[in-house]
Amino acid sequence: MKNIAVIVLLSLGCIACSDNAASKIDASKQKKTTQVSLDQVDTPTDAKMDFEAIEWDFGEIDQGDVVEYAFKFTNTGSDPLIITNAKGSCGCTVPEWPRAPVAPGETGVIDVKFNSKGKKGKQNKRVTLTTNMVPSQQVLIVKGQINLKEE
Repeated sequence: MKNIAVIVLLSLGCIACSDNAASKIDASKQKKTTQVSLDQVDTPTDAKMDFEAIEWDFGEIDQGDVVEYAFKFTNTGSDPLIITNAKGSCGCTVPEWPRAPVAPGETGVIDVKFNSKGKKGKQNKRVTLTTNMVPSQQVLIVKGQINLKEE
């Protein structure tokens, strides 16, 4: 009789634990879903980046060369422009950006350095800027041809 009582209690305990675990899993799924949808909502602002060019073709270079380009822009909006991040599509493409807000009518520069070490052939890299604009991301393109050095 004691054995049956122990089995019943263990069974009830397992059911209660599995219900609790399932509700925690459901709650974490809901949290993640909410976070994703909130991240996709852009904050209303009138900051605008107007670039002289959003694509830079560095032409043909030899493997191992490092080249740089300054993407110049103007904030043509009526609100200050804030760049919160700039990220290259790989470690070979490194951007530097203004950390301070760019006032309406003011200009700024995104300096991009491309290192061709270990690269060959046609290249097409991206620099993604995260800003307070709507939409929040701006993509810059760096492309060109890398030739192997003749030894």
